[in-house]
Amino acid sequence: MTKTTTQRRIRRATALALWLAIPGAAACFGSDAPPAGGKVSLDEAKLTMAKWIETQQIISKERTDWQQGKDVLLGRLDLVKKEIASLEAKIVEAQAGVTETEAKRNSLSSELDDVTQALRDLGTSVTAMETRIKGVLPRVPEPVREKLMPLIKRIPDDPASTPATVAERYQNVLGILNEVNRANTDIVSSQEVRLLANGKPAQVRVMYLGLAQAYYLSPTGETGIGRPTADGWVWEPSNAISRDVLLAFEVLQGKHKPAFVGLPVRMQ
Repeated sequence: MTKTTTQRRIRRATALALWLAIPGAAACFGSDAPPAGGKVSLDEAKLTMAKWIETQQIISKERTDWQQGKDVLLGRLDLVKKEIASLEAKIVEAQAGVTETEAKRNSLSSELDDVTQALRDLGTSVTAMETRIKGVLPRVPEPVREKLMPLIKRIPDDPASTPATVAERYQNVLGILNEVNRANTDIVSSQEVRLLANGKPAQVRVMYLGLAQAYYLSPTGETGIGRPTADGWVWEPSNAISRDVLLAFEVLQGKHKPAFVGLPVRMQ
């Protein structure tokens, strides 16, 4: 096909378009348009064609804009869908985390209840131990009791209102029991004031055999025996054992070689 033939076809198509467009344009522009079959000037045809082309361009632009807007909206819609899916996944993850946290909270709450109950039990136990210690203290030798006085003062008069913790009270009780147990397996010597057989007080040397028995020796050689009771130690003169008590003190002080010394003991 030659260039001339192509140009001819374009002109024919253009003329045909103008011929088709003119009647429609006349109908659109009202009663001033020429009647059907009338002649139309070239200027009017050009104007009509320009209007038609402009209309087609507007339609094409609107279609293009609409398609672009549609693409934008579809893109935004796809983005929103992705965001929704991401949020739903996060919600599921958060719900799983809440469930796990709730399970941990319930577990910790249960453990807290167990610890609280254990503390109550320990509090009851340490209160009973403190009460028993108070009952044992009169049987503790005086020098040992004086040594324990700082710990004894920590025993609360009212366990329900004491600021001391259960752990602190247990530590205090263990300190007292350790010292008492040590004294019960040892020989403790001290200087004390005791009433002699004549009823007069005198400073004597006292030897405690654990928590069970004690003997004293005065500067004048008078001796006596001490025994623990629930109300404290009870002392009674006993000069019949003076020689044995003196020997025992000399062995204890290293003034005499170790020897077996027979002293009276009362078992309860």
